[in-house]
Amino acid sequence: MYPIEINGLSVSYDRKRVLTNIFLNVERGNVYGVIGPNGAGKSTLFKAVLGLLDVNSGTIKVNGGDVENQRKKLAYVPQRDDVDWSFPATVLDIVMMGRFPHKKLFSSMSSNDKAIAQKALADLGIEHLKNRQIGQLSGGQQQRVFIARALCQEAEIFLLDEPFVGVDITTEEKIIFILKKLAAEGKTLLVVHHDLSTVSEYFDKVILINQRLIAAGDTETTFNQTNITATYSAQLSILQKTGLIE
Repeated sequence: MYPIEINGLSVSYDRKRVLTNIFLNVERGNVYGVIGPNGAGKSTLFKAVLGLLDVNSGTIKVNGGDVENQRKKLAYVPQRDDVDWSFPATVLDIVMMGRFPHKKLFSSMSSNDKAIAQKALADLGIEHLKNRQIGQLSGGQQQRVFIARALCQEAEIFLLDEPFVGVDITTEEKIIFILKKLAAEGKTLLVVHHDLSTVSEYFDKVILINQRLIAAGDTETTFNQTNITATYSAQLSILQKTGLIE
């Protein structure tokens, strides 16, 4: 049984096809890079897995079942642009939200919940920020808050949509270290990523997508010039200038 099984997935927005006939099995204990140009359907793929949008056709199974029965085990870190940073919530408030899937309606947070949240804050190095309003933080700190929320949820599958946008290289390295540590513990992580120069260093496996699945597999064998060219066919001149393909 795979953590995520996708069979024949197709999704459209406003009658425009965004994803076409995707077949994909995601293996446990790996950090996946989800690679493709803007508009390729990467965020749509995540939202489909999360059950946040209707699909035209195909099926998605999470741990062999329906996503509605697996929500506790799925953690999502959205793009920064999808977050209202003016919302009057502290860092600790946001991180504690990771415990909501484990609580009954109107039940209060236990000492164990609070301890889990404190550990997540410490793991991300932001415990000293716990009483700050999220809009007062730097981009890198904000990203760490939402990753801490995902850790607090104690999920098995993590979907991170461009977690390195707006962070410095030191923070980026800290985040990827944490993600690799989670994978070593048997967690499954999918990360939308745009910097092709770090793909080979960061990810165990890659999913190359441009409205359809171009390739998926071990980074060492799958992230090659042929598949990159097929994925970024409309942006070849840019990639050639950067030296990422010949």
